[in-house]
Amino acid sequence: MKRRLYYMLPDVLSARAMLDELLLARIEERYLHFCAKEGTLLPDMPEANFLQKTDLIHGVEIGILIGGISGFIAGALLLIFPPDGIELRIVALLVATLGGAIFGSWASGMAAAAIPNSSLRPFRDGIEQGQVLLIVDVPFHRVTEIETLISTRHPEISFGGMEPHLPIFP
Repeated sequence: MKRRLYYMLPDVLSARAMLDELLLARIEERYLHFCAKEGTLLPDMPEANFLQKTDLIHGVEIGILIGGISGFIAGALLLIFPPDGIELRIVALLVATLGGAIFGSWASGMAAAAIPNSSLRPFRDGIEQGQVLLIVDVPFHRVTEIETLISTRHPEISFGGMEPHLPIFP
């Protein structure tokens, strides 16, 4: 189980130094992501990807839920009020539920892909002013260790919070 930690770094140079220290602390580069103003990060720094910058994952989750419920209701109505001459079975209910979930996740995901990640809202002003956001995914048992490492070695870095639920996908 991993936790996602957010830190605001004052500039790109301190972000680069923090990258080196976290790599030395045995945090793999694939779990480190930086978000900054366009074109300010150094080429060897891992930038936050599309899934972390948008609300795509949240949109897909909501779409599956709403689409699945809608499909279930539509399938139940088809079973209760079947069209003339067609005998529907319970499989029709399952197919309608699955179809609704798939369509809902697709439609909601497409809409959410255009929306910036709501978890990053508190950091947008700092990013626009030239600060760098560090997103680090650490195992639950190492959260205190990483927080202590960062706070003792870099007091200029501000802790931005911890996301209790880390999505499986990114």
